[in-house]
Amino acid sequence: MLTRDAYARAEAIASTLPELVARAREARPPLPFAPALRGDAVRVIAEVKRASPSKGAIAAGLDAPAQAAAYVAGGAAAISVLTEPTRFGGRLTDLTAVANAVPVPAIRKDFLVDPVQLWEARAAGASAVLLIVRALSPEALSRLMDVAAEAGLATLVEIRGRDELERALAVGATVIGVNNRNLETLAIDSATAPAVIPHIPSACIAVAESGMRGPADVNPAADAGADAILVGSAVSASTNPTADVRALASIARRPSALRPA
Repeated sequence: MLTRDAYARAEAIASTLPELVARAREARPPLPFAPALRGDAVRVIAEVKRASPSKGAIAAGLDAPAQAAAYVAGGAAAISVLTEPTRFGGRLTDLTAVANAVPVPAIRKDFLVDPVQLWEARAAGASAVLLIVRALSPEALSRLMDVAAEAGLATLVEIRGRDELERALAVGATVIGVNNRNLETLAIDSATAPAVIPHIPSACIAVAESGMRGPADVNPAADAGADAILVGSAVSASTNPTADVRALASIARRPSALRPA
């Protein structure tokens, strides 16, 4: 996991917390996140992603707000913006530029381990943040959920298995992402999300993450009852991101009878 770097980055901005809180409270109100992920079709969270540890450079020179606007033109319901700088080439300035450019929620995707990073995200224009269950102790996860609520941020809480699902539900997560990628090995198992999603309560939003390039990759998650997908590398590297997002956004949502009430 990349949490060591995350703690170092959080420590580097710790002294700016009062300023970040003030800026966050003055920022434009966040856009509703969970409602954007409900609909007749599987909703698409499209990602601005310059690089990754598994693929290296993907689109190092992309224009973040233009890319996000292309996604929205294709029907993206929200935009995920990678801000981790070391291995993903992310920039906090991308988050601000995207949040100012599009009329849908912007999510800060990073290894977030400290409350100061959440206030930083809200000050930069984020409407939501990613919290990774396996990167956080139960106490840290609970604390970050509380701080997110205080800052006005929605949360996408990421899991990989049913044990982590229980931890997510215990802290009140209502938007739960199931990552097909193992963050330790970087390997993708496309059966992960379809196996876990049927156990996510239907009152929650279920999001399938990673390894989806086209409609054929999305259908198993849709059949399992996914409300939304998060797609990154495929659309960031695309020569026609609008068309590629539109193809993904046209897949009918199939509510699973297996998901508990």
